[in-house]
Amino acid sequence: MAKSIMIQGTASGVGKSIITTGLCRIFTQDGHRTAPFKSQNMSSNAHMLADGREMARSQAVQAYACGIEPDTDMNPILLKPVDGSVEVILNGRREELKNRYEYNELKKNIWPRILEPYNRLCASNDVVVIEGAGSPVELNLNKDDIVNMGVAEKTNSLVILVSDIHRGGVFASVYGTLSLFTENERKYVKGIIINKCIGEMDSFKDVKQKMEEIAGLPVVGMVPYFRLEIEDEDNLIDPNTCAKTSKSDMSEAEYRKYLDAQFDMLASMLRDHLDIDRIYAIMEEGI
Repeated sequence: MAKSIMIQGTASGVGKSIITTGLCRIFTQDGHRTAPFKSQNMSSNAHMLADGREMARSQAVQAYACGIEPDTDMNPILLKPVDGSVEVILNGRREELKNRYEYNELKKNIWPRILEPYNRLCASNDVVVIEGAGSPVELNLNKDDIVNMGVAEKTNSLVILVSDIHRGGVFASVYGTLSLFTENERKYVKGIIINKCIGEMDSFKDVKQKMEEIAGLPVVGMVPYFRLEIEDEDNLIDPNTCAKTSKSDMSEAEYRKYLDAQFDMLASMLRDHLDIDRIYAIMEEGI
């Protein structure tokens, strides 16, 4: 059975996807059969498989980082916003358009459609890297959560919490998130990654020390703001300039080669700024 680790964030846009992608590449480089998993993704940007099934493009890219082909098991639920409703793509197949109430009703019996794909991934891989969505402490939504702590609990996956120092308020965002977890949810969180540090990394030593003091958890990474072009939810995007790059001028082989170079660059950078040994210990030993 595969080991798992879950990446959650204090908010949308803090860097969960890029950290997940980088860990997928690192574990793969280290010789582990690795797969990504995100139970539910909301995006208009779908990846179409050869058989016509659809999944989120970001999980397809993460599959490429693992050196494997995308599969809808990696993203059982894709929601496409359509004029106030959502088009539900469930296990790769289109359902009818649903409003919020109708989708909330559907969610009540949806866990088997999430856990069966997850268990298949676990059966055929050594490591599954799970990505959460948005903030895990949206208290008005947590009762029927199927993307953050609900997934951590159902899959018994320990969590690393990512926060973005560049937007400001990193201490409040981490402390506030931890404070709003239930006592049981809090037990799953084993480390913190502070993302998008700008400037000399030595200048952030006090941030790491202070964060560990207030959070009572190890900071397992201080990740710099860096130039990289890997697809986000919408397109190829440079996180420094927000300039999007089209792949339309590339053949499929050229595009995959291009992505491989970006994945290797990302993995190398993260190895320099994450405590990979500690992340392995969290995943394998629960410490």
